[in-house]
Amino acid sequence: MANEDAGETVRPEDEPAAPFGALFATVAARTGEMLRIPHVGRRGAVLLAFFVLLAWLASGIFKVAPDEQGVVLRFGRWVSTEAPGLHYRLPYPISTVFLPKVTNVNELRSNAIPGNGSRMLTGDENIVEADYSVLWKIKDAGAFLFKVQDPEGMIRMVAETTVRAVIGQNPIQAVLSDRRQQIAVEVQNELQRLLDDYGVGILVIQVQLQRVDPPAAVIDAFNDVQRARADQVRARNEAEAYRNDILPRARGEAEHIVQDAEAYRTQAIDQAQGDVSAYLSAYKAYQQAPEVFSWRLYLDSMDQVMRHASRVIIDASGKSVSGLVPYLPLGEPPPRNPADVAPPSSAAAPARAGPP
Repeated sequence: MANEDAGETVRPEDEPAAPFGALFATVAARTGEMLRIPHVGRRGAVLLAFFVLLAWLASGIFKVAPDEQGVVLRFGRWVSTEAPGLHYRLPYPISTVFLPKVTNVNELRSNAIPGNGSRMLTGDENIVEADYSVLWKIKDAGAFLFKVQDPEGMIRMVAETTVRAVIGQNPIQAVLSDRRQQIAVEVQNELQRLLDDYGVGILVIQVQLQRVDPPAAVIDAFNDVQRARADQVRARNEAEAYRNDILPRARGEAEHIVQDAEAYRTQAIDQAQGDVSAYLSAYKAYQQAPEVFSWRLYLDSMDQVMRHASRVIIDASGKSVSGLVPYLPLGEPPPRNPADVAPPSSAAAPARAGPP
């Protein structure tokens, strides 16, 4: 009634709002009391701000483990890669750091890649089914995280391309047997070169060719060819062994014949030279005394002839040689055979030993 007397108009819709306003005021008052900060003064506020700033700056210290690399980002941009140890960066949210493991060895298997066809064409236009594995680890953490969107996908693609390229440069026999390890090394070197060109930041540790076989549809025919080639290699090895056995002996015999011929030549030349020297000496002696030398030659010749003669015929007329005394060479008596001589009897021996 007083409000009406004062000329104020009370609207019916304003009366329910009073309890809600009082409730809001009460909640606000109590919340202010709970959050009320004690009075610390200007110096206290400065000290509090200083400690907060110091703690914020100290949060920029970080440690990189021996098996990690620290990749520092400033406002979301890669600025540096830190080695193991203690380092400092600007605190969050200005700078952030990633610590990827760089010593973990990862393995990529070709047969674990969905939809990866393992059939490859060799250099001699044959088809093989090859499975391989690639062992790799992170070499540069910054390049690994930010240079390529999908580093592992890049490894899969480049590895498959490299394996196909290297196998396509070699014949099927080399891929299946004797040059498999060398081909794996070539794949590793080429794969590392391509990854370095792309800047992926990955180190390829090893590439292994796990299974290299012809397709299952032609495996039997291929095995027959392999057996034929094995027989060919065996026959070739046997021929090589026979050649290695016969050629040294033939060379030795040829060398022996050559040495005998050389010795015979030397002997014949020396003998001929000796005969020539003897002939020249005799010729000089003949020039000095022809009659004496002729008589000496005659005597020497007759001595050589008569030495082996068992009968001698002498001209009794004395025309050829005079003053010779007839001589009958009886020779030495033939040796007696010991079997022809009878040994003395045992009875005669004591008879000669007794008294007469």
